[in-house]
Amino acid sequence: MTIKVLIVDDSALVRKILSEIFGKDREIQVVGTAVDPYAARERIKQLNPDVITLDVEMPRMDGITFLENLMRLRPMPVVMVSSLTQRGAEVTLRALELGAVDFVAKPRIDIAGSLADYADELIEKVKAAARARVRAPAAAPPAAGLQQPGIGVEAGLGASAAACSVLRTTDRIVAVGASTGGTEAIRELLAALPADAAAMVISQHIPAAFSRPFAERMNRCSAMSVCEAQNGQYILPGHVYIAPGDRHLLVERDGARYRCFLSGAEPVNRHRPSVDVLFRSLARNVGPNATGVILTGMGDDGARGLKEMLEAGACTIAQDEASSVVWGMPGAAVRLGAAQQVLPLQQIAAELLRKHTTHQAMQLARTAT
Repeated sequence: MTIKVLIVDDSALVRKILSEIFGKDREIQVVGTAVDPYAARERIKQLNPDVITLDVEMPRMDGITFLENLMRLRPMPVVMVSSLTQRGAEVTLRALELGAVDFVAKPRIDIAGSLADYADELIEKVKAAARARVRAPAAAPPAAGLQQPGIGVEAGLGASAAACSVLRTTDRIVAVGASTGGTEAIRELLAALPADAAAMVISQHIPAAFSRPFAERMNRCSAMSVCEAQNGQYILPGHVYIAPGDRHLLVERDGARYRCFLSGAEPVNRHRPSVDVLFRSLARNVGPNATGVILTGMGDDGARGLKEMLEAGACTIAQDEASSVVWGMPGAAVRLGAAQQVLPLQQIAAELLRKHTTHQAMQLARTAT
């Protein structure tokens, strides 16, 4: 089946580049272009596209306002085209909250060889978007910066917290891997966990410019303390550590404690951070005291690492197909036999809490005897 694409961008050069990229793939047809959301609205009515690529910043109406209206009135797959800047990160993360399936960077033609890699990424994401499950949000989440009362904390560990960290440790660690649709799945998961939940390490496929704003955004909606992971940082209960973009996150043992280790090694499964890298480090160093969770995402990164965690005695969970935006990574894990449980996203937090409570009870029983 041919995927009909509408390109919405105020730059004639960007429209030309994207059209040429799509024109080289026989499964994709550019049915039209639009210079702003007002023109896009008419093109959607006329052309009924399967996927829209949407610029973030445009005249007359910005991409976010248009996306919010579109997802309310006519939900459909949207891939945002964003600049890799702090401003671009905040706006793009907001777009993902509002229902955009994924995002790509603005095309760059000043770096030799970069356009070929960019074309592969763009085509892959548009094809995944065409298969994605798109739903109108029941209620739009609050914009970034609106602090929920009583639960906000600083994203990083301050000097006093770092000093106290040597006195604290964690018995259980939850490792989470995600890609397409993952930023919102992670937000929903973290929002359902209490402040004293087991420590969590996360590998989300995300650019380097986006990981810190993403961690700060998750910190504002979670009772746990969320930060972008730092090399050598102790892993503590009630804390969440998100892999920096362009760095693998691994968990290493340091005596009775665990630390974050960041690596600039080659991408694995074309990704850095890679979910497989994170999961394999827990299989080696945490074993049965770990739980692995693989969430929505395209591709198969994390499936083999989750299998290694299972073989090391860890508990393993995969998000089910119905609640996934793209059932690529979790589906690959299920087919590999790596997932003990396949659960809707809405049930995963409760299952993690049940496992944590059971583990604590067992620890108390062993102490009593």
